[in-house]
Amino acid sequence: MNTNLSNYNRNLKLNTSIENRTIYSADYAELNVFETRQVAESVNLQFSFPIIASMLTGKKIMHLEGMKSFDFFPGESVVLPSDKKMVIDFPLANSKNPTRCLALGIDPDKIKETVEIFNENTRIDFENDQHSFDASAVHLANNQQVKFVLDRIFSTFLEDGKAKDALLDLMVKELIIRLLQTKAKVMLLDNETLFDNNRMAFIVKYMREHLTENIQVDKLADKACMSTSNFYRSFKNTLGESPIDYLNGERIKFAKKLIQRTNSKFADIAYKSGFNNTSYFNRQFKRFEKITPNQYRKLVNDNIS
Repeated sequence: MNTNLSNYNRNLKLNTSIENRTIYSADYAELNVFETRQVAESVNLQFSFPIIASMLTGKKIMHLEGMKSFDFFPGESVVLPSDKKMVIDFPLANSKNPTRCLALGIDPDKIKETVEIFNENTRIDFENDQHSFDASAVHLANNQQVKFVLDRIFSTFLEDGKAKDALLDLMVKELIIRLLQTKAKVMLLDNETLFDNNRMAFIVKYMREHLTENIQVDKLADKACMSTSNFYRSFKNTLGESPIDYLNGERIKFAKKLIQRTNSKFADIAYKSGFNNTSYFNRQFKRFEKITPNQYRKLVNDNIS
């Protein structure tokens, strides 16, 4: 990990002293490294995708809904579902000894794909498991296998080379399988089991395949063979957000990939992602990512240059 931090420090660009964010992107994962250089309290952080956060240096005090507050130290990890709000204190951070944490976001489709492969070969057992499960968040205080894989993923994100994405794909799959053997497995499986024998699976698939089209809620309701009001209520109860919020979230994920891979104008990216209005695209991007599209592009380009 010391080598990883040395390579990270070499390219570090500080824009703020509290939770300065550096982004590294791959096909099915996004690595965020956060650095804080002053004491701070009640800092809010939230991601629109499932993440595993791991401490690198320093100490945080984590406040998560449904859990007792806990100290978060290097070598420990926290697994959180999409849109889980974190409130964080930084009691020891300073410029000489900054508090650093990585947050690895994983594409839900990659989680689902890996779970299916794992389940084909090793049937996931709940009945004989001794863990006390909480699908809202999981604190892994001392899991060396998970830490080892995260260290390798961090190192690979910092590398250049044609095999980088292929290696990261394998490592992310390994990380998911390692997590499926911990108390985090219920959280990872939660989104998938929501869709068991549920027509919402068809609707979500349709939305993902038609992101750039003008999708109306009443059209989705027709495809689900439901009234608009019943469909809206069922969708929100199943996925925890409205159909339009879910659709916008998927469009923003697609837009991020276009920003990473092209130099297209934001108006073109907005249109290709299914937004007819650039201003609305900018607002939604800021809502989901907490930064503007231009700031996101700058963060991505800073780590390529």
